[in-house]
Amino acid sequence: MSNNAARRRIGIDYTPAYEQGGGIGRYVREIVAALARQPAEFDYHLFVSGAGELPPLPGTNFTWKPTRLTPLWLARIWQRAQVPLPVEFFTGTIDLYHATDFVLPPTRARSLLTVHDLSFVRVPEAASPPLKAYLDVVVPRSVKRAEHILADSQATKDDLINLYGTPAEKITVLLSGVDARFKPTQEASVSQKYKIPERPYIFSCGTVQPRKNYTRLIQALAALRSRGNDIGLVIAGGKGWLEDPIYAAIREAKMTDYVHFIGFADDADLPALYSGALLTAVPSLYEGFGIPVLESMACGTPVVTSNLSSLPEVAGDAALTIDPTDLDAIIDALQRLVDDETLRAALIEKGLTRAHEFTWERSAAQLHEIYVRMTV
Repeated sequence: MSNNAARRRIGIDYTPAYEQGGGIGRYVREIVAALARQPAEFDYHLFVSGAGELPPLPGTNFTWKPTRLTPLWLARIWQRAQVPLPVEFFTGTIDLYHATDFVLPPTRARSLLTVHDLSFVRVPEAASPPLKAYLDVVVPRSVKRAEHILADSQATKDDLINLYGTPAEKITVLLSGVDARFKPTQEASVSQKYKIPERPYIFSCGTVQPRKNYTRLIQALAALRSRGNDIGLVIAGGKGWLEDPIYAAIREAKMTDYVHFIGFADDADLPALYSGALLTAVPSLYEGFGIPVLESMACGTPVVTSNLSSLPEVAGDAALTIDPTDLDAIIDALQRLVDDETLRAALIEKGLTRAHEFTWERSAAQLHEIYVRMTV
């Protein structure tokens, strides 16, 4: 359209991208950046709660719509008290509102809701109890209210159907992508920055919490080291919840000198962290998608991952898949990748091919078409 005033207006909840370094925050940052490279058919109103200093806008057809009200206060107002204050109070008039993080606020516009996973239902013991109690109420309610749902994977779509009885035709699977910056990269300065010891390491990326299955991964590392493999484990991820047993497992396995937590890693450093690893381990008990699997593949680093939830969808035949509850299976898969150069080379080649099938441009083009369809 040639006239900005004639453009349809899309409200997008950008709060996760502003608040969260990894996970959903990364997803929202990447998909919005890719939307900015699509035809400028819409005016995008980026809603940010708890906003302070904001980054540069991704494109000329984007506008910040910030509020100092924090996500916690908005949850109290919108979800607990159910005050019918429409999100348009903050975004201005919009034709469609895209809630990017499980929960839909009151809105007068048409509504699109992204549900990344239902891990709090599938793996309840790995969820923060207060957060699970909240999500068990507000997510089903949001799913029911939303006009259409985006699921991160077929596995999440199946969970929405099987656990919530959501009609299949109400759900579209929108897969994630891999940014072009993820490629084989050698930067010694990154290892120095995070004080990574000079030994081969297994890399894992994700919030420190039970669903990532770090306890078994640490026990597997101890088994490998007992066999004479001088290998460490580097975990990149912010502090999460219910993490005390993870630290206890390190002490019990006497792995304190060999498990290196680097905290949240800057997005720009991740390619070098993946590339520098002997392999990447993603033995999660559940994932809505599993972006680290693809990022590692794109960096030419082979992957061991779970055979549950969305992870087989993402990995295809380009990774070793294991039962994440079977410690022996984890140990054996890791040992195979340490020992078998032919297997490593085959998985690296398959992984590079597999990763190239997933692009944020493709994801954004599909999302753009959904926006078109919902604003006609």
